[in-house]
Amino acid sequence: MPYHKFKDEEGNESGSFEVFYQEAPGRGGYSAAFPGGAGWYWWACFPGCLPDGDPSGPFESEQDAINDANEGA
Repeated sequence: MPYHKFKDEEGNESGSFEVFYQEAPGRGGYSAAFPGGAGWYWWACFPGCLPDGDPSGPFESEQDAINDANEGA
């Protein structure tokens, strides 16, 4: 599960988010938190810490999830 820094339109970095793939409901241990089903997700999270909010997704690709995370930066 790679971690990334949020980047704004000027390329400034802040915070941290995690991008990961969630299997179909019931196959990854997080099914109740992922009502959208299988796909790529992201959430605000620093390495070694619990997530800061709900997951966003699902997205078709890892890059789509990264792009979505950075749109709100």
